Parts: sequence; C-alpha cells; structure tokens
Amino acid sequence: MQPRNMSMSGVVDLAAVKAAGEAKAKAEQARAEAARQGGAAAVAPSALVIDVDEAGFERDVLQRSAEVPVVIDFWAEWCEPCKQLGPLLERLAVEYNGRFLLAKVDVDANQMLMQQFGIQGIPAVFAVVAGQALPLFQGAAPEAQIRQTLDQLIQVGEERFGLTGITVDADAEQAGAPAQAPVPAGPYDALLEAAMSALDAGDLAGAVQAYKNVLADDPGHPEAKLGLAQAELLARVQDMDPQQVRKNAADNPADVDAQIAAADLDLVGGHVEDAFGRLVDAVARTAGEERDRARLRLLELFEVIGSDDPRVTAGRQALARVLF
Repeated sequence: MQPRNMSMSGVVDLAAVKAAGEAKAKAEQARAEAARQGGAAAVAPSALVIDVDEAGFERDVLQRSAEVPVVIDFWAEWCEPCKQLGPLLERLAVEYNGRFLLAKVDVDANQMLMQQFGIQGIPAVFAVVAGQALPLFQGAAPEAQIRQTLDQLIQVGEERFGLTGITVDADAEQAGAPAQAPVPAGPYDALLEAAMSALDAGDLAGAVQAYKNVLADDPGHPEAKLGLAQAELLARVQDMDPQQVRKNAADNPADVDAQIAAADLDLVGGHVEDAFGRLVDAVARTAGEERDRARLRLLELFEVIGSDDPRVTAGRQALARVLF
C-alpha cells in the first residue's frame, strides 16, 4: 500500500482519456507556432513559480500546459499543512529546472476554481498536461513520494504529449530583482528516503524505526508523523485474517479489541467513514480503559488520513458528541 493520496491513477489513465489525441495535436501545434516565432524564450528560475487567479487561468495554466506540465497547488493562508507543502513544491520547481511549472491558487480568492476541480480539502495538488487535468494528491506527503509523483507526471508529459519543458536561464532574472537562492535540502531527507525504501521493500519495522528516528529529533515533523501512522497501521494488519477479524467484530459488538482490529482493516480497505464510525460507536458504549483504547486508536487513524480531510473533521465532531 502506498501512502495516502499519492495515487498516480489519474496519470496512468491518461492514455485512455478520450481527448488525449486531440490534446497532443494541440500541444504540437503550439510548439510549432513557437518555433516559427523563433522558439520559446528562456525564463528565469523565479518564473517557474507563479500565482494564478481565475482571470488568468486559461493563459497561465491551460495554454502553458501545451509546452510544460503545470502543477497546481491549491492553498490558503489559514491552512497549516499548506505552509509545509508550499515551500517544498516551490523548491522542487526550481530544482527540476523547467520540467514542470508550479501554479499557486489561493482558494479563498478563487472559489470558482476550487469548485471546478471538485476540491474537498486543502492542500490539494493537481496537474494540467496538454489541457488535460488530473489529480495528484491531497494533504501533506513525504518529499520522496512527491518526487516520484512528479517524475511519473513528467514522463507521461514527454512520452504521450512530447512536452519537453521550458528553458531556464539562471541569468535571466529581472534587473534589480535578487535571484532566488536555492533552498537547502531538509536535514531528514535521508531518513525519509530510507523509510520509503523500507516501505517499498515490505520492511514495515524498518520504516517505523526510520520515521521514529526523525520524530525523536523533531516530534512535530508532519511527513514523519504521517508516515509513522501509516507504517504502524500496515504493520498491524499485515498478518491479519480479514475474514476472521470481520467475523469476530460482527459476533462480538461489545468487544473493543475486535472493533479496533476491524477498524484498521476498514481504513486499509479505503472504508474511512466505516472505520471512524465503528470506533466512535465503541467509544460511545464503553467506559474506562476500554473507552480510552478505542478513542486513542481513532485518533491514530485520524493521523493516517490527515487533519485537513473533511472526513476527519466529521469524525472529530462525532467523537466530541459521544465524549461530552
């Protein structure tokens, strides 16, 4: 199981999009026109990250997507996870040196765009490739996974639409404007990479330990907290017999441990609301230590999904109602 919301299904399915052929043709026409006019001008590194609003969306995103994949970061000033993700995406945009363009959309000022993309929570990241929109991920995500997603996006852009990116000139900064200094890599990149490698290899214990190593120095690190919650969940369900676990939960509705195990399976299976509802019910009908076990597991599952997800908000409200 890959970490949440990092599915590249939208990109993989792009080959089957009905309008893909037309989009490729338009992209080729746009490049041909640019070539006739002497080729696309090189841009400064600072131009790889742009603020986009509804009025300029067609020009800045749709038209530009004929020459380079455009990654859209939907954010808001009040969104705490956005403050972690935004700078990371900006750093990667500069590092990838024109292989994608980052467009930042403030959802408070651009509600129509938020509705058109069907966004339920932020941060949310989409891409537009040759006029074709696709979701990338929602919420905080480890840098290693974001890099993997970007690499796949760029590969699809090149192979299916011939998008080779835009030329970057480090000396092309506007007169009087200071050049952006490269942002150094985070101090925990190696540990986070090790955790992701362990997950890919099925070494859940190794992944758990790698994330704990990060949190030992930085207890609030968002990527490590999310990764640890996911790895621990996968470790718990790894050796479960799903059929037996669900039978135990159905036969023993008052057994808190049976409900906790079933809730873990629910979440891994993508049945988020079922998992939350099962544990809220367990909290409601228990007391003392049993209630605490159910409540703490519910809080752990909230961490797996992420506090910005509306299902977590609803789950917290439901938990509050039965506790108070």
